[in-house]
Amino acid sequence: MLKTSFVSLLAIAAATPAFAQSEDQSGDPQDTIIVTASRSGEGTELKDLPASATVITAQQLDQRQTRIVSDVLRDVPGISVSRIGAIGGQTQIRIRGSESNHVLVLIDGIEAADPYYGEYDLGTLIADPAARVEVLRGQQSSLYGSDAIGGVINYITLSGREAPGYSARIEGGSFGTLSTAARAAGASGDFDYAVSGSWYHTRGYPTARGGSRDIGSDNVGATTKLNWTPAENFKLSGVLRYSYTDAETNDSDANPASPRFGYTIDSPGTYFTNKALYGLLSAELTALDGRWTNTLSGQFSDTTRKGYNAFGFNYGDKGQRYKGSFVSSFRFGTDAISHRLTGAVDWEREQFQNIAPSTGSPYDAFRGRRDTDNLGLVGQYELTAGGFTGGASIRYDDNNRFADTTTWRVQAGYRLPTDTRIHAAYGTGVKNPGYYELYGYSSGTYIGNPDLKPEKSQGWEVGVDQSFWDGKAVIGATYFDSKLTDEIYTSYPAPNFTATPANRTTDSKQHGVEVTASLRPIRQVQIEAVYTHLDATEDGVTEVRRPGDIASFNATLFSKDERFSTTLTVRYNGRIDDVAYTDPSYVPVRVSLKPFTLVNLNAQYKLTDRFSVFGRVENLFDVKYEEVFSFATPGAAAYGGVRVAF
Repeated sequence: MLKTSFVSLLAIAAATPAFAQSEDQSGDPQDTIIVTASRSGEGTELKDLPASATVITAQQLDQRQTRIVSDVLRDVPGISVSRIGAIGGQTQIRIRGSESNHVLVLIDGIEAADPYYGEYDLGTLIADPAARVEVLRGQQSSLYGSDAIGGVINYITLSGREAPGYSARIEGGSFGTLSTAARAAGASGDFDYAVSGSWYHTRGYPTARGGSRDIGSDNVGATTKLNWTPAENFKLSGVLRYSYTDAETNDSDANPASPRFGYTIDSPGTYFTNKALYGLLSAELTALDGRWTNTLSGQFSDTTRKGYNAFGFNYGDKGQRYKGSFVSSFRFGTDAISHRLTGAVDWEREQFQNIAPSTGSPYDAFRGRRDTDNLGLVGQYELTAGGFTGGASIRYDDNNRFADTTTWRVQAGYRLPTDTRIHAAYGTGVKNPGYYELYGYSSGTYIGNPDLKPEKSQGWEVGVDQSFWDGKAVIGATYFDSKLTDEIYTSYPAPNFTATPANRTTDSKQHGVEVTASLRPIRQVQIEAVYTHLDATEDGVTEVRRPGDIASFNATLFSKDERFSTTLTVRYNGRIDDVAYTDPSYVPVRVSLKPFTLVNLNAQYKLTDRFSVFGRVENLFDVKYEEVFSFATPGAAAYGGVRVAF
């Protein structure tokens, strides 16, 4: 089936002599505006933002036939992705060498991290129809508080006014995969709505080296977004999202006498479920001809994660987050010189309950309830004066569990008459310990440390971008340098070598270069490429799961009749260091995973104005690789389907 699908896909591409875009959105503001870079809620033009940011548009998600959001994040400079096992397995994102829990993930502006783990598992996020992704790199705690040391990822579903219409999609393919999605959106008078849902099922493939057990999953995501504007200066907005993942997993061999001790092995009956509900309600009032905006919002997240093995329920937790914010932003000045002042107050409560069964061990994790309150005060100033853009932000956090902190950031950029833009920034960040680090796991093999201190970061960047041919070609390069202090790590003290977290006394350092290039010489051709070189060390030792070199290339060609398009994606992942627990003492040893290059090819054809067919081949050359030690990855795979839209 794979060979037939591959040949058919190539035949479609070869039979089309000319290329063009099915829908030209190059001038659409949603492609050039980013809202995550400012607490004001107003958009900032990406091309003039004096910070490192990337916007992946709805059009690009569609062109690359994105089904798992973490896959398209591999095309963002500075980002490395580690997925443990098959689709649905725990997926971690690191930005510029940061830890995965140093990346703040927002879904339609809602903080999505599991309060217990202190990070968001990207493996539970499947792509919606009509969505976009904004990525802000560098220390952003001065805007968003804890978790934003490495940067911010904001996954945004489009509203009914931004993307009206009705659509449905179904596809199938390798590994017993079946995927569906549907969306209904529109606007009528003062009201607009968007309801979307996606389901992804796969039988999976063996993830243990030499194993035979297929690791499959079921993933569901559904979002409702409503807006009501009864007056020109007043708007009510609501978002409700549901997410569910049921994913099989494999464990490592825990028998020290086994020749495969510490390696991933087939583990029948082992799986986990992750259920989450997110909500947001906001009211926005503007005055002074739209120059003064006031927004009051409340949001919540409720996450339950349970793990099972062959004997039944094994571990689990419940976590909730409640957050209220008031933001007031005032814009003044002239067309030549524009100022924007923003103040924000954030109140947040996080709480958790460990629901794992007791093991009877004297080192059992805490099983009661704990909560943490935090009050954040934010001030931000933004300036635009001709070719100059700049700004500063500061945040004070009053926390009832950890020491109060102040974080800040300054940034500036200038565009020369030669269409050369230079930009620089300096910022600080903070990350509070997670509950599992404070109170441990359920098994007693990981003992919590309630005396942990928050991690702190500081860093700077400087870059230059150059535009050619009236913006049809742009190249850029940014150098970044960061330092992390009080890093939380896992120690294994003798004589029992029981894992426990502690704060390091040495510094963790990250520096590197991000290079980007985009080219659109004619409407029918769109090319994008990124490259990142990273040097991340802890006391001179390379940190794990951070490849030194990452690159991505995407080329999309469109037919002149606006019915056919094809996209070639090439992703390179350099050599990675990882840890392996192959020593009977359970003390980890370091291993090296070889570099790999993956090639994907897809195509879609619009048979009528409402009906289209599409197909893709992933890992075209059937490369064998690992991005986490001893977890096998899929070979070549083919998928195809149909879409209807009206």
